[in-house]
Amino acid sequence: MPKHIVLLRAVNVGGRWVKMARLREFLLDNDFQDVETHIQSGNVLVGTPMRSTAKVSATLEALLQEEFGFAIPCIVRSPAQLRAIADFAETQPDPLDGGTLRRYVTFYRDPLPQDRADELAAWDEPGERLLPHGSEMHWWLAKPAHEAKISNARLERGGAVSTTRDLTVVRALAGKWG
Repeated sequence: MPKHIVLLRAVNVGGRWVKMARLREFLLDNDFQDVETHIQSGNVLVGTPMRSTAKVSATLEALLQEEFGFAIPCIVRSPAQLRAIADFAETQPDPLDGGTLRRYVTFYRDPLPQDRADELAAWDEPGERLLPHGSEMHWWLAKPAHEAKISNARLERGGAVSTTRDLTVVRALAGKWG
């Protein structure tokens, strides 16, 4: 049975609470199998006969909206895709010449248009660098994220739907489920 890694956008922040135990129970009750979660930020592994990531995403979004009462965008990757994303991140040199404090990966639902990817790749704020690759954006920060000029709001301009994870979490998910 195909497995999918689902990254829920904006849960357990700002009053949008989804308890992971309840989420696992709910998904099992709705014909998903082998459901696992990792930490409280909306990282879920599901088994389902559905092969299309778009169908998995749409199905989950409809179910979660009904159950939790608010829209929860679901970004879906296969275990192999997540492993490749983590592997790619490991091969990239530090564009901040050793000054990086934090690294993140933004996962987009759909690939960014090339002009938007190029615009973000040119981001040149001191202590901040971005690298688009596939349907992801890799970040390097030499400062705490709350001090950075780059933000999820900037990354989603133009209607892009995404969610961001610390590279430590991406590595853990790839090791656990990839």
